[in-house]
Amino acid sequence: MLAKVASCALVGLEGALVEVEVDVESRGLPSLAIVGLPDEAVKESRERVRSAIINSDLTYPRHRTAVNLAPADLRKEGPAYDLPIAVGQLAASGQIPPELDGALFVGELNLDGTVRHVNSILPVSSFARSGTAASPCPMCPR
Repeated sequence: MLAKVASCALVGLEGALVEVEVDVESRGLPSLAIVGLPDEAVKESRERVRSAIINSDLTYPRHRTAVNLAPADLRKEGPAYDLPIAVGQLAASGQIPPELDGALFVGELNLDGTVRHVNSILPVSSFARSGTAASPCPMCPR
């Protein structure tokens, strides 16, 4: 099943929409692949997300999972994609409702499932609120 979650990247001092697409497949060995020009901190989210989901008394998908951070030509940096990846996995596996329109997810996850703050949240929140940036967030309320 496919789930799409809105997130945000920082480009200079402005936010840019990042669409986190999560596909949980029923076939194949359990794995998690993250594509879309992620840096090392984003790749490390595999372990944080897995522990956070399990320690929140939810079921971590034991299937082949692909995560695409679009657009692919925009560099994704830092742990701010932990929360949207986790939400996408939960939606794609049917544990939460897939209707996520109108929400933008940004946050680093602790291993116990709590959300930590991320740097540069002011430009991200401004982007989400205004919807008037160069690439307005079509998934967020105006």
